[in-house]
Amino acid sequence: MTAIQGEKSEWILCPVCQSRTRIKVRKDTTLLNFPLFCPKCRRETLINIVDSKICSIKE
Repeated sequence: MTAIQGEKSEWILCPVCQSRTRIKVRKDTTLLNFPLFCPKCRRETLINIVDSKICSIKE
């Protein structure tokens, strides 16, 4: 799979410690109730990504 030229992808930052995770998303990506794991703080957080805005879900 190749990236479309001109499409930029960005790393998702951990909502707890603000470090980079292992997940990259493009601007047109939509995620709902996604379990995001941070390798630095070793926490898992549920997040939503809609219109390039990240919202963490409080449990």
